[in-house]
Parts: sequence; C-alpha cells; structure tokens
Amino acid sequence: MPHKMIEHIEQSPNGDDYREKLVAAEHGLRGDTVGITRIITLILALCWSLFQLASASILLLDTVYIRAIHLAFAISLVYFNIPMIKISGTSWRWDLRILLAMNRVTILDYLLGIIAAVSALYIVLDYEGIASRAGVPTTRDIIFGLMLVVLLLEATRRVIGPALPIIASIFILYVFTGPHLPDFLAFKGASLSRFISQMTMDTEGIYGVPLHVSATVVFLFVLFGTMLERAGGGNFFIQLAISGLGRFRGGAAKAAVLGSALTGVVSGSSIANVVTTGTFTIPLMKKVGYPPEKAAAVEVASSINGQLAPPVMGAAAFIIAELTGTPYLDVALATVIPAILYFVSIFYMIDLEAYKEGLHGYAKDELPDARKVLLERGHLVIPIFVLIFVLIGLNASVIKAAIWAIYSTILCTFLRKSTRLTPEQFVAGFADGAKQAVGLIAACATAGIIIGVLNLTGTGLKFASGIIALSGGILPIALILTMGSSLILGMGLPTAAAYLICAAVIVPALTGLGVPALTGHLFIFYFACLSAITPPVALAAFTAASLGKTKPMGVALTAVRLGIVAFIVPFMFVYAPSLLWQGSLPEILGTLATSLCGVFFLGSALQGAFRDRVLNMGQRGLFLLGSLALIQPGLVTDLIGVGLVACALLWQWLGSRRG
Repeated sequence: MPHKMIEHIEQSPNGDDYREKLVAAEHGLRGDTVGITRIITLILALCWSLFQLASASILLLDTVYIRAIHLAFAISLVYFNIPMIKISGTSWRWDLRILLAMNRVTILDYLLGIIAAVSALYIVLDYEGIASRAGVPTTRDIIFGLMLVVLLLEATRRVIGPALPIIASIFILYVFTGPHLPDFLAFKGASLSRFISQMTMDTEGIYGVPLHVSATVVFLFVLFGTMLERAGGGNFFIQLAISGLGRFRGGAAKAAVLGSALTGVVSGSSIANVVTTGTFTIPLMKKVGYPPEKAAAVEVASSINGQLAPPVMGAAAFIIAELTGTPYLDVALATVIPAILYFVSIFYMIDLEAYKEGLHGYAKDELPDARKVLLERGHLVIPIFVLIFVLIGLNASVIKAAIWAIYSTILCTFLRKSTRLTPEQFVAGFADGAKQAVGLIAACATAGIIIGVLNLTGTGLKFASGIIALSGGILPIALILTMGSSLILGMGLPTAAAYLICAAVIVPALTGLGVPALTGHLFIFYFACLSAITPPVALAAFTAASLGKTKPMGVALTAVRLGIVAFIVPFMFVYAPSLLWQGSLPEILGTLATSLCGVFFLGSALQGAFRDRVLNMGQRGLFLLGSLALIQPGLVTDLIGVGLVACALLWQWLGSRRG
C-alpha cells in the first residue's frame, strides 16, 4: 500500500543514501567524507552557515569582504572533499576517470584548498592596497589573481562537471586571442594584468553580481530549505499530496505534481526536486501501472514546475531582481501566472494519460490519513507563511525574510515529537545547508568570469547584434533563435549558471527589439530551466531514469511532451504582458482565463482525448488550432479559438450520438 511503501522507502538506508548522493551530485559535495576530512568539513560548513547568518543580521562588513569570505569557504570545501587524483592502496596513480568525483582526498588536495582560500581572501587581506592601485596590479596581485582563476575553474569542474569551466576557459582564451580572430569576432585584446585586475581585483568579475546575490540571499534560502527538509518537510509534502489526490484517476502521478510543486517552493532545484520527491513517487506510479519511462517523465516534468514557481526559483528570482533593478516581490509576482498555467497543464495531461492507460486511484484505506499527517507535521508550513508574511505583510527585505524563515523553522521543530531535532541533528542541518550550496556558489563565481570577459571585450553586444541580424529584426524569429541559444548554452549546467550566461549574451538582443528587461530575463530563465529536460543533455531526466531504472532519452522525450506548455508560456508572456501581472485586473483575469482554456485544449490535442472520450485526428487538429488561437492574446484570436474548439466538440457529440 502507498502509505506502507512511503514508510519503507523512508526507513531504507540504501534508498536514503542513494537519494542524498544524487542531490549532492547536482550542486553539493560528493566525496565520501570520512575520518579527519569529515570533521574538517563539518566544522567548516557549520562555521560558514553561522557566518552567513551573522553577516546578514549582526555583522557590519563591507560587501566585498562578505563575498570573499563566502567564496573562500566554498572553494576550500570543494578541495577538501573532491579530489583530482585517487590513491589505490599505498601507490599513487592518475585515475582515468579524472573528470569524475573520487572517493579520497590527498595532501595535495588539502594544499590546493588552502591556496584557493587564501587567493579568494587576498582582496580582503590587502583591500586598501588594491584599492589604491586601482587597475595597476603588482606582480603579487597578478600571481594571487591567476591562482584564484585557475583554482576556481578546477573547483567548479570537480563539483558540477566540466561544461561550465570549459565555457569560461573559451571566454578567457578569447581575451588573449581576440586580435587574431576574424573581423566579426575581433577584439583588440587585453594584457594579463588588465584581465586579472578585471576578474579578481574589483566587482566586475568573480566578485560580481552573481556572487553578491549568492553571498547575501541565496545561501540563506538554501539553508532554509535544508533545515525544513531535515525536519521532515519534504516527506510531509509528499504524504499530504498522496492523501489528498491518491484516490483519483492517476492519483500517484497527480500527487507527484503537487508534491513537487510544494517541495519546489523552497528547493528551487529541478534535480534536487526529482530526487527528493521521485524517490517516493516513481515507485508509487510504477505500482499502479505506469510504465517506468512515463513514471520518471512525470516526475521530471513536475519538478521543473517547482523551479519555475516562486519564491526561490533556483536562486534566479534574486539574481533577476538584482540585474534588472526590479523589486524582488515584483519578480516573484510576475512568475505566478506562468507557473499556474504550467501546473494546470501538467495536471490535466497526467489525468488524460491515466485515462488512456486505464489507471485508477487507490482505495481510501490504502492512503495515508490526511488528518494524522497534518497533526504530526502540519506545523512545518508555518515557516513558509512566516516567509510570505515578512516579505509581503511587513514589506521587509528578502534577507530579513529568509532569516525569519530559518529561525521559525528551528522553533517549529520543537512543536511535535515527530519533528524534534537533537543538537547533533541541528549541527548536521546547518552543515548540510553549506555543503548543498557549494556547487551553486562555484557556478556563480565562474559565471562572474564569463560576465567579466563580456564586459571587458564587448562580446555580449556582438552576440546580440548577431541575433538581431539573423532574425532580420523580426521578433518571433529572434525569440526562436534566443530559445535555441538558451537551451544549448544551458545544457549540462546548473540553472543559475545557465541563466547568468544567457542573461549576459542574449537578453541585450531582446531588449534591442523592444522587449522589456524583466520579460527578457524571464524568457531566457524559462529555457535555462528547460535545458534540464531537453535532449541530449537532460540532467533531470538522467536522474529520474536512474530512479525508475529506465532509459534516460525516453524519459526526456516524454517529459518534453508532458511539459510542452513550458516551452510555449515564454512566448505567451512576451506578447501578453498581463500574464506577468502587468496591466489592469480585468485584463489580467481575462488573459488568464483564455490562456487556461488554451492550455486545456492543447493538452487534449496532444493526448488525443477530451474528458472521457477519444479524439480522432480531425478533432485533434481542431483542438490544436483552437488552443493556439486562444493562447495568442487578442479578441479576434480568442473568438477564432472558441469557434474551432466548438466545432470539434460538436463533431465529437454528433459522433457519440450516432454511436
């Protein structure tokens, strides 16, 4: 029975261990920390979390100091946990799988970690001297700066893989080879001293906006999510979703959608979401008859919604607010309706999928008791309400809201025995928050290198000009080119890094064609997220496939079909700003209503069914054309869409009467 299955998975050491390793594989520490390494990691991670809380509340430090210390903690933890070389017994050898995480660290890794930390802190240790030299670095400055760049790239490779460091290295190479390139790529070049000064001696490179946001806001939300998960928040969301939806047709899959949406409120990571909820939901879906491929695909498509919905959005909401100069609450509000459209579409697609597969829900006695679930862990929603209240009700800063959410989570754990944590668990929770943030910080710092190079060379404007030229200045073509570029640049990268790169090189093309800055940033953010499910490099699909024991490409293709609305929504809000909560309330509600209708009819067209009836090819065609017309804003297109769908429904009704 589902309830018993949940308990079994929750209590399984192998299942939990595998889940933790998969989560860590995306953006955390992957080494088997044992012995002295485990102790050092625990102490550093705990100190890091406490420092971030202190710097956000009681410590009065210059923002550059905070960024440097933030990076020093992250980069040292990487080297102390993920080695480059592997020791086999007492002999040293280079492992052929050098691009993968190994299981032991060496003295060399410790030395590199110490050097990396000192290099990151160098801007703090000689802050006044560097400021006085402003753009004229000494030999010592260049040495420490060069070490930081190299060691940061290597740390990023170790924790999130080679894709982002390779891209950053290509950009660095461009700085020094610019004079020798063709005219359309030519750049006069820059000296090593100028490059190092730009990257490591001011806030235009590594210590730029991405690292600032991660050091001041993102880390706190990662810590909040980790502490809530430690208290059992993820399990509570899943059990609540299953108890509420499990009895309906395709109930296990619908529970996966709702559970992933609730988990994503604080997670903001599609892959972590897949692992956290998929460990439970994929076996449940398989048990009621879902093929492994479809079960994994449902979880992937659902987990993307968690990343697209506020408040966290994989740290992107805070970065978008910083880059566009838009208040965070405005960014969060703008994403609400698109997230609703995607959630509804996934839910409806899954319902039709269950109808086609002949799947039913569970009996009432097979489901968790909702009342019992709420009594045991219902208080874990209090921190989320605290977060929302502080943000909206008190109109406080995002940082203050995150701090209050963390403190309220700690207090809430004491309200029930089922969630009460021991002192050791509290310490482990704070340390886990730091360890989970490591990969994201490394990605933000490395993305700072790319952004710094773009600012130094002006390449971003060239890329934007290229998109405008290829599109002929026609916005729909430019949007398609932008979509393709975002999906390609985002493959194999964490969402935050993918978004930052796309924001730097692509958004100027959209703004140059008249698209508002916030709209352009949200457009590329959507496709940066969707790169996690888009073949051939679909990281979320690969993760879900490992849980479902099926083929990743099949999972990815099915997830794309189920999540097709997410590929359409960005085009919708470019042409209908009311979907981003811009305009009068009647206009917003009207656009939402017609868009929801369009989403429903599109789902029917793709699944070949409406309610409990199968559609023939002609009816599916009418549904498809009608849905696209309804999705396109405008009175004329809405009337056309309604007319086409009405014809399809009349056709279906007449056919049923004859039958």
